[in-house]
Parts: sequence; structure tokens; C-alpha cells
Amino acid sequence: MDIAAKATRLQSYQVLLYDRALHPELFELRQRRSVRHGDYECEGWLLRGGHLLRFEMGPVCACELVTDQETGLPESGVVSAFLCAGERDYEHGFGSSADVNYITTVQTETLSENLYLATHAELLNFGRESEALVHEYADDMGPCASILDMQSYHREVHVQSYHLVAHGGIVLRTQTIFEHA
Repeated sequence: MDIAAKATRLQSYQVLLYDRALHPELFELRQRRSVRHGDYECEGWLLRGGHLLRFEMGPVCACELVTDQETGLPESGVVSAFLCAGERDYEHGFGSSADVNYITTVQTETLSENLYLATHAELLNFGRESEALVHEYADDMGPCASILDMQSYHREVHVQSYHLVAHGGIVLRTQTIFEHA
């Protein structure tokens, strides 16, 4: 695959942040996990090549969607949307006095076939050892995977995701924290 085709594939990935719940019927869920701690609940939905996180605490509901889908996405309630290419950091407060803070870091890489396959194997092993949600599939270029790892703490939840797409050697990593006062 040439560099322009890899860049085009990578540039279709985006993060969308919503200030409302999104409904499961809008997506093809592969796996799902919910964690609850004290006043908050965080649910992770693993999709083919993407994920959705829903964080709720009191009147605050926030959703993070990482997807390569370019059309048919909900437009209502979008707080922010940005492409995943490169490296990005983003932070947003929810609630009247920022009762909930959302922080994310997004990193993307395009790897050669050998490096991609080694990274794929390493991250699958990590996903299995950490009991993360793991969805394996294949595209026309080889093995792919989406991995979602969630850790719940007293005042925050940490979520790491890894989306590996063989077509283009794409590795997309996100680290997201929802924290509350």
C-alpha cells in the first residue's frame, strides 16, 4: 500500500465526544463491559475497529466514540470531534461546575508489515493477560484487532484502547480518563 493510501485510511478515524447517551442499536457491538464505582458507571462497547465509552454520574452523561465511520453518526450532542491522525490531547469539563472531567490522548502509527505483525501479537497477548475486551477479525491485508482495557478507581476510570488495522499497518491507541470531584 502506498503512503497516500495509508494516510487516507488513517485520516478516516476520528474521536467524537458527546454530552448525551448513544444507543447500542446505532452500532455493531462486538463486546461490552460495565464498571460501577460509587456514584459513577462507565460502560465500554467494543466495535470492529473502534469503541464507544459511556460515563454517567448523576445528571452528567458523556460518550466517547472512536470510529472510522464517516457517515450516519449522531450529530445531536456533539461536544467535540477531531481526527486521530498523529498525536492529540484533549480535555473537557462536564456539569455546571465541571463535576466530571474528560481527558484523552490519541496516538496513531503506520507500521511496516513486520512491525505491524509483531505489535499485533504483543497487544493481543497484553489484552488476554489483562482480561481486556478483545475482538479479532481480518481485513484484506491480514489480522486486525480491537482491544479495550478498563480500570476503575474511587474517583476516576482509566480506559486504554488499541485498534490495529492490517490494511495500512495502522495502530491507533487511546488513553482516556473520566474523573469526578
